[in-house]
Order: sequence, then C-alpha cells, then structure tokens
Amino acid sequence: MSSDTDKHRELLSALKAAQGKGGAAFEQAVTAALEHVFDHLDRLNSHVALGGPDGEERHLKPGESPSLR
Repeated sequence: MSSDTDKHRELLSALKAAQGKGGAAFEQAVTAALEHVFDHLDRLNSHVALGGPDGEERHLKPGESPSLR
C-alpha cells in the first residue's frame, strides 16, 4: 500500500507543479492521474463484479436484494 500512496503523492505533486504552465505538462499530469484512477476502478470492479470483465450480471444469491449488489 505504501507504494500506491507514494504514487498518489507523486501524481498530486506533478499536477500541482504543472498547474498554470503552458505546453503539455498539465495535460500529461492529468492524463497520468486519470490513468491511475482508472486502474484503481478496474481493480475495484474486478473485486466486486463477479459477472466478469464483460460486465455480465451475476445471479442473485438466495435472500440477496437486487438493490444491494
């Protein structure tokens, strides 16, 4: 987890450093940060979506409410 925290600090520092600068520096910093966010979302989705990466809905477990998926 510490390496992920270090990555977060690095991405935030890059965003702050690139703010207000011309050229592609800010765009590159934002792109890197968003790619990291999407990596997190992919990992989170793979943990909670038992239907697989194609987004298929899994069958409800007995007694499970569809609103609590």
